[in-house]
Amino acid sequence: MRRSRIDTTLAFLIALLVVGGAFIFASAAFGLLARGSSGMTSVFFSHLVLGIGTGLVALLFAVNIDVGHLRRYAPYIFVAALIATALVFVPHLGASHGGGRRWIILLGTSLQPSEAMKLATLIMAAAYFAGIKGHVNTILYGLGGFAAIVIGPSLLLLLQPDLGTLGVIGISSLSIFWAAGARKRDIALMVLIGLIALAALAYAKPYVRDRVQTFLDPSQGQLEESYQIRQSLIAIGSGQLLGRGFGQGVQKFTYLPEPMGDSIFAVASEELGFAGASAIIILFTLFVLRGYHIAARAADPFAKYLAVGISTYLVCEAFINIAALLGLAPLTGIPLTFISQGGTAMMVSLASAGVLLSISRKRHKA
Repeated sequence: MRRSRIDTTLAFLIALLVVGGAFIFASAAFGLLARGSSGMTSVFFSHLVLGIGTGLVALLFAVNIDVGHLRRYAPYIFVAALIATALVFVPHLGASHGGGRRWIILLGTSLQPSEAMKLATLIMAAAYFAGIKGHVNTILYGLGGFAAIVIGPSLLLLLQPDLGTLGVIGISSLSIFWAAGARKRDIALMVLIGLIALAALAYAKPYVRDRVQTFLDPSQGQLEESYQIRQSLIAIGSGQLLGRGFGQGVQKFTYLPEPMGDSIFAVASEELGFAGASAIIILFTLFVLRGYHIAARAADPFAKYLAVGISTYLVCEAFINIAALLGLAPLTGIPLTFISQGGTAMMVSLASAGVLLSISRKRHKA
């Protein structure tokens, strides 16, 4: 095993996504001006200072941390994240928006603790499966252990509700289970349980049913449920091959909901065209492939599993967001990794990328 510099290829991909994303965000943010918003200063402060600024500090800290410490303190990190996420239900501390109770207000700043729970859950899953070694194929330690890890986050996120975050945690945790050597039958069983749970939620919760129905039939509710996807498709289609030009998009000024949030890929596609949209997808594809390459060369099982989980989590978010705006998946409200507005999401994403870079520093000889 050797300790060396960070993986420069991965660092370059992260820099491209963050810097390019900052330009895309700046263009999308000017859509607020035409809508008469007076909150431009707070928007830029939240994204650039609390998101990117604090996130870069977290990244630099994570790069220099020994991942062995994360394994040692994994249970404490996990429990702390669960407690922080549960604080959203405390009166006068938790805050609601858009039908969800997902934020806490500290010192006048809103934070979304479920973002930190993504990374904490992956750290816990990686530590657990690295610890049980050859027992991963048993029902008690394999399936039982996986279920025990995800049940806490699942209950908290269902109560908020935040199905998008729950989906990301489920998929990325499952990738760790797979990397640890789980049987295909066990993976298939967990996927089946997830689909059954989604069907039950769609039956019991009208807002989930509406999103699924809108995905299956975008023509319904053109001024309500399907409005965002229709406007997103118009923006993406109008970009054609090379786009209208940076800053020249039209949809962000009037029609497109959440142009700085989960619709920002539509803004980028309209202004940069098919070529720019493809470049974003290629960058995320290269990112996950490089992350898996780092996992394959990791120094120990914990580092390997955590690298797989983080790579899957960061790119899974991006691809779910893009797929939703293309009409290939239901809308979830998940942000576009490293690009969309979101102080806490950006900070945790960059911290997670820092952990991945730290893993790349300590690896087996090629």
